[in-house]
Amino acid sequence: MSRLATTFQRLSAAGRKALIPYVTSGFPEPGLTVPIMHALVAGGADAIELGVPFSDPMADGPVIQHANERALSLGVGMREVLGFVRGFRGRDDATPVVLMGYANPVERMGAERFLDEAAQAGVDGVIVVDYPPEESEAFAAAARARAIDPIFLLAPTTTEERTGRVLAIASGYVYYVSLKGITGGNIDTDDVVRRVGAIRRRTALPVGVGFGIRDGTTARAVAEAADAVIIGTRTIQLLEDGPPGEAPARARAFMAEIRAALDGVPYPEVTA
Repeated sequence: MSRLATTFQRLSAAGRKALIPYVTSGFPEPGLTVPIMHALVAGGADAIELGVPFSDPMADGPVIQHANERALSLGVGMREVLGFVRGFRGRDDATPVVLMGYANPVERMGAERFLDEAAQAGVDGVIVVDYPPEESEAFAAAARARAIDPIFLLAPTTTEERTGRVLAIASGYVYYVSLKGITGGNIDTDDVVRRVGAIRRRTALPVGVGFGIRDGTTARAVAEAADAVIIGTRTIQLLEDGPPGEAPARARAFMAEIRAALDGVPYPEVTA
């Protein structure tokens, strides 16, 4: 059983929801990526979405765009990203890692080579934002053959027909985008709950919700319907909000706050 399947099964048995933070590889500094990943897990993250820097992240708002630009300026590309995963696996062989990015870096390496090296590094899932489901059957099959879950996005504007195509080839979990725009906006939690419920009636896969979740209150409201809460923009903001060397401690404290909200327990005091 894959790490993602094991994680969701364990959480479901315990009546808990998955907490999945997104971080951009190499931000705020390349040497901090692996420590930040470990800090997120220590704070309560159940899986990590690790962003692959790209010069035109069209689905992302200005905060994540800035993080991509910063990482690229520091020389972080796909090879460095896979190196971060290998470094993380040196201490953590249980927490799922999902790479999230765009087609260009994958195509530059070559899809087959990318999947081979990702599997060897310890990647569990991959989200390629601009791979349309209608043209991704071969990629999804190649990923699954290497025990990597191909994860696809659904949005408020996704048609019933396209939803069916996504659910036919997706595995790991389904990522529901809570906004019609870019990352970092405000969400209508009632609408999200309704739409996620409709998706869950069509698939046995866990459904995660991302875009616009920035605090414990929003996370808990979304978790009423979703199996996982995905937090990106706010995580990136906190990594930049203070001395770089203290970024792992800030990441851990933020995860502990959201984890407490999801579990319905008092927020614990967290020290570095």
